[in-house]
Amino acid sequence: MRVSSALRWIGPGAYRCRTIVRSQGVNGLTIGKLAAKGGVGVETIRYYQRRGLLTEPARGDGVRRYGDEDVRRLRFVRSAQSAGFTLEEIGELLGLDAIDDRARARELAQARIAAIDLKIEELQAARASLSRLAKDCAKGGAGPCPIIAAFDH
Repeated sequence: MRVSSALRWIGPGAYRCRTIVRSQGVNGLTIGKLAAKGGVGVETIRYYQRRGLLTEPARGDGVRRYGDEDVRRLRFVRSAQSAGFTLEEIGELLGLDAIDDRARARELAQARIAAIDLKIEELQAARASLSRLAKDCAKGGAGPCPIIAAFDH
């Protein structure tokens, strides 16, 4: 068994600590193997631990061993990052109770969707602007390149 603590987000800048007891099993993973299973580097694991997203197990025989719950949590973090959540938001999501905090999880998802929609609008505007400049540049003619001139002001 392994005892560790986790932070639960309870409001802006406020976290509550809770204790987690996990069965470690005999097939514990080293940090390198955990990193490989999650598709990240060892330093990323350590960074996530410093941020409170992953727990740091006690050293047994001089080596920290990670279990299935650590792999699941790491994959959760990576999936949430792929969906565009910040590490702070991911920490909050990890602290939410799967049943009681559905409304807050939905709020976070809706805020992320709104941010993605805004980014899409910005990217579409940038694409349209660059397309116009590329067409103007293709026309040739005298004077400076319209693309360079547009950025040099």
